Amino acid sequence: MPTFPRSSGVLLHVTSLPGEYGIGDLGPAAFRFIDFLSAAGQSLWQILPLGPTIQCHSPYSSYSAFAGNPLLISPIQLVEDGFLQPEDLNDLLQVPLQSHVDFASAEQVRLVALERAFQRFQVSQACAEIDEFEAFCTLQQGWLRDFALFAALIEHYGNDQWTTWEPGIVHRDRPTLASWRERLAGQVQRQQFIQFLFFSQWQQVKRYANQRGIRIFGDMPIFVSHGSADVWAGQSLFHLDQDGHPTVVAGVPPDYFSQTGQLWGNPLYRWDRLEETGYRWWISRIGAAFQLYDVLRIDHFRGFEAYWEIPAGAPTAVQGRWLPGPGAKMFDAVRSQLGELPIVAEDLGLITKEVHQLREQLEFPGMRVLQFGFDSPTDGFHRPENYPLNSVAYTGTHDNETIIGWYRARQQSKQQSGQRDVLDRYLAADTRDDDVHWQLISMVMNSASHTVIVPMQDALGLGNEARMNFPGTVHGNWCWRAMPQQINSTLAAHLRVITEHSERYQLASVR
Repeated sequence: MPTFPRSSGVLLHVTSLPGEYGIGDLGPAAFRFIDFLSAAGQSLWQILPLGPTIQCHSPYSSYSAFAGNPLLISPIQLVEDGFLQPEDLNDLLQVPLQSHVDFASAEQVRLVALERAFQRFQVSQACAEIDEFEAFCTLQQGWLRDFALFAALIEHYGNDQWTTWEPGIVHRDRPTLASWRERLAGQVQRQQFIQFLFFSQWQQVKRYANQRGIRIFGDMPIFVSHGSADVWAGQSLFHLDQDGHPTVVAGVPPDYFSQTGQLWGNPLYRWDRLEETGYRWWISRIGAAFQLYDVLRIDHFRGFEAYWEIPAGAPTAVQGRWLPGPGAKMFDAVRSQLGELPIVAEDLGLITKEVHQLREQLEFPGMRVLQFGFDSPTDGFHRPENYPLNSVAYTGTHDNETIIGWYRARQQSKQQSGQRDVLDRYLAADTRDDDVHWQLISMVMNSASHTVIVPMQDALGLGNEARMNFPGTVHGNWCWRAMPQQINSTLAAHLRVITEHSERYQLASVR
């Protein structure tokens, strides 16, 4: 089977699943959603990054490039797997089912549930559980050892600003670290146990999806956070001063999403030092990702050709400069160790011909986004009739308006200006607001792109009240959740018809 057969899927982050306890998780709702995808004739479930979040719960801001987010661990599944007893759930905080994530309640519930699970594990005499936990720790020790200590230190200090911690910790003095490992031994083991639970639940979800003919389409930010175990443990691989502070940081200049660019603030890689190691860290990172996912999207792919360097402390991303990235060398090193790489390159924004050439050299599919196709009457790059075969097409991404929100904004602009919209040439004369999303989805589905992804909000025809993220803003993002009644057989049947009509239903026959 080709790496990218003609297929389609749905973008819905795990946090957006319906269910109990304030946030979508890896419990029953995840399995029900896989059943929905199967009934809808879909072959892919795209999600956002799964790491433990730092800043405003953004999945693109994490304190580990390898670990899983404890908020996604399902208390119900802990009972199913024998780590909790049913009565352990009786007094957990009851969170009303609502169409947005209640992060505060979700954190409170997991804090209690995970602590109870850990206490039961500590007194358990079940050899199978202990053996599985120890095997997990051994298998994942390349990242887990430093991560567990780092997470325990965050708990101890109450923050992730590791440059303010004891100097021996900052500079990773071996006797100092050994002393803290002993001092925080219980907390370190608890962090390891939480990761064991996350990966156990995730593998159950992934296995069920694969059995149903659904591939998991994951997402990887190119950069990592300064307040992360990765930077703390690998300081020589980043542009830091002698005290661990970034000297330059990542971002992008003005683009589709922001007139002042985006100041991400992540420390930048020392690509020269990474090359000296044979790109060992990246090989480990991508290898770990393919233990979680079947297909991987790498965010901000253009940073491998050239990246925007901003002086640390700059107020916006406008002040910066382009510097060359590692090019194909890094991916060649990864491919030599891992084999074929089913990677999708996020190539949106200010993209040069050199970025396209690098992507084509690596044979990675790029992205096409319907919403970008109608900004100019003369630029058809993102219009469905121009999509190349080796591409992944979207109605919109997690950073866009919903397709209905986008359409309504265009209609309002057209009414105010009195000018005809180029989009009108693509829509039926009798188009109504309540079915325009299906016309737009069909346009993308019938394109030449081998893969099409539709955000769940677009399949549901929701407006911008369901938008996932507003780039360049900090608060109020990542909150939307689907309600149980929205993920229904009627929606599945409608999506399946479009999928079959566009000949994207090949995997269904082998289920």
